[in-house]
Amino acid sequence: MSENTALISTPGNPYKIVDCNREKRKGITASSLEDLINVARNRLAIPNDADLTIVLEQDGTEVDDEEYFATLERNTNLMVLQGDEKWATPGSVNTASRYIVVDNVDNGRRTNDDNSRRYQNAIEPLVSTLHGDPSHISLLGGNDLELLSDMNPDSLADIVPDRLFLEQLKEASGRFLAEKRQAQESMALLQMYATGGEMERA
Repeated sequence: MSENTALISTPGNPYKIVDCNREKRKGITASSLEDLINVARNRLAIPNDADLTIVLEQDGTEVDDEEYFATLERNTNLMVLQGDEKWATPGSVNTASRYIVVDNVDNGRRTNDDNSRRYQNAIEPLVSTLHGDPSHISLLGGNDLELLSDMNPDSLADIVPDRLFLEQLKEASGRFLAEKRQAQESMALLQMYATGGEMERA
């Protein structure tokens, strides 16, 4: 009887293990802390060279010796930490994610505000100058003409209350911009032909 009993291996007590993110949960049995670490490494697909720390999932208390492990109740929830991973209360990961999203939204809003401010600072002097002398439009470069052709007349009502003027300025800027681009394309073609002719003569 005693010989048969000696041949039967002790399966150990049942425990519930979970990874740091609480995404993987496994029910296992282990007879010692060392046994639990080996089983956890296998069940959670953790590399053999990774350093593991076992803590109570409830409060993060570290289980670092066999004596304390022997006092744990059956089905105790244990968290398996790898390397520098730290225990965190349930929901803290999701909370951090929400904060990150909010921060990104805030950053995006600040970026949009900065871009809007730069746009206003660039276009307001142009509109004011052209309102005083519209003929200056023929002297503007492509970037300024593009700003004017894309402008929203309503956003400049404080600078120039005359909406009709702003609409006509927007339309005229679009025409000048198209003509300037067409002229640039024509110049590029002429340069290409000239370069081709020189290569043929060479």
